[in-house]
Amino acid sequence: MRKLRKILGLALCTLLPFVSSCVDEEQYADNPKGNFEALWHIIDEHYSFFDYKAEQYGLDWDDVYRRFSRQISDDMTEAQLFEVLGNMLKELRDGHVNLYSSFDIARNWSFHEDYPSNISDSLINKYLGTDYKIAGGMKYRVLDDNIGYLRCASFQHEFGNSSITNILNEFLACNALIIDIRDNSGGMLTSAEELAAHFTNEKLLVGYMQHKTGKGHCDFSAMEKQWLKPAKGLRWQKKVVVLTNRQVYSAANEFVKYMKCCGAIIVGDQTGGGAGMPFSSELPNGWGVRFSACPMYDHQKQSTEFGIAPDYKIDMTSADFYRGIDTIIEKGRKVAVGK
Repeated sequence: MRKLRKILGLALCTLLPFVSSCVDEEQYADNPKGNFEALWHIIDEHYSFFDYKAEQYGLDWDDVYRRFSRQISDDMTEAQLFEVLGNMLKELRDGHVNLYSSFDIARNWSFHEDYPSNISDSLINKYLGTDYKIAGGMKYRVLDDNIGYLRCASFQHEFGNSSITNILNEFLACNALIIDIRDNSGGMLTSAEELAAHFTNEKLLVGYMQHKTGKGHCDFSAMEKQWLKPAKGLRWQKKVVVLTNRQVYSAANEFVKYMKCCGAIIVGDQTGGGAGMPFSSELPNGWGVRFSACPMYDHQKQSTEFGIAPDYKIDMTSADFYRGIDTIIEKGRKVAVGK
């Protein structure tokens, strides 16, 4: 029997005590038809956003079955089967949904590929200069208008309370702080929580999550509260601005959710989303499939699967770029001082 199993290495287990046991899957034949049926049923029984995406853009998973099952034949090659199955998964419009084989990975990155990038590494390096500091993998410095600038490009690693405290110590005399998480596609949810915890003095309700309780599309547990507890030691007490673009995804999307509850001002583009906690299973031929199995919501019980809107929507302009100016950083600086 194939067993649904949790993806390891995402450090999300603290929120998922219910997954201590596996979920048995029906046995399917190891041929094109069997692998198609296995994949469609795995998603049908365990995916978390069917109703939401039916409402947002008319997703009909039964119609997906009818359309793609006609493309399956006994004599198709592995590459052809992989293409069909990958295209079927793209109907979900979910960056957490992937199909893995020994020769390729099927993915849907439309959450950021269909939009302006709104970031330039060369401009970020210009603002950081050559005398920036590094702690916990994050780069930081004080800008010339006495605003702290912290570049957090990933949540793939633990930061550590001491690293964050050292950074904030450097900014004690600053008037405000900018946290730039553009192109941060996520990582460990615990790291997102760890950083956000330094921006609240009290325990905050930051959102909700649900667990899948059955194979039906609507079989979920009651919403469970997500709390953000204040960090021990130094915590930031002044204005904070968070810079975002469409590639802010998954744990980084959650970070934005937390920071809004902490009173941060969000500047830039809408985030990419990714509000489903990812899990994985396996097809009869050994290909792996990852998918969103547990939906998460903001503190108003609204889904952030398709992103979080900024308080100030602004795109980088080509005119600014050629002048060596990052439009979004500059808007963040103005917002930080109340302009």
